[in-house]
This record gives sequence, C-alpha cells and structure tokens, in this order.
Amino acid sequence: QVQLVESGGGLVQAGGSLRLSCVASRSIFSMNAMGWYRQAPGKQRELVAAITSGGRINYADSVKGRFTISGDNAKNTVYLHMNSLKPEDTAVYYCKAYLRTGSDYWGQGTQVTVSS
Repeated sequence: QVQLVESGGGLVQAGGSLRLSCVASRSIFSMNAMGWYRQAPGKQRELVAAITSGGRINYADSVKGRFTISGDNAKNTVYLHMNSLKPEDTAVYYCKAYLRTGSDYWGQGTQVTVSS
C-alpha cells in the first residue's frame, strides 16, 4: 500500500507557472510508474504525464512542451512543472502510483485554476 499527498495547486493567471508535488509514503523507485492526471468539471479524468521506474516519460499532446514530470527518489516525490498555463488547464490534478503488484493508488487531488 502507498499513500500519496499532492500539493502546489492554486490560482494563477494565463501564461503563469506552477509546480505540483506528490509525496509518496515509500520510495518512488519501488513503483512501476507514477502519473499525473487531471479532471475538469463535467469531463473525464485524463492522463497528463507519466514516468516509469526506468525513466520512460510520456505526455498528453495538450501539455507537450509546457509541462515536465520529474522524480526525486531521495524525497519520495514526483513533480509536475507546469509552464505557459492556459485556462483549459483548469482542473483537479491527481497523482497516481502504479505498484509492481498490479495495484494502483490515488492521491486526494489539488486544484489548479488558470484565469484568463
């Protein structure tokens, strides 16, 4: 089992930046992968970015070139660096851990609001 705690959300103007953090209760290198998802009102939750324990990374097309996912195993933390934010990036952002056992766990989410 793993607990995930996200932070770093907030209100920002379009064009601004935020850094989200997801602190895990165990080593992130022990996971199969970690991911950031988001869910806007009335929409389905969607993958934003993911990173595997082997360092493979993928991004949603809508955030490529603007968002960067990274991990710090010493701090058991995965980050999502978000630049050039747009109003359509407004959503609740969730961290997800994929364990090698096949289980997965979600954090509680952090709200990101981008004003135009």
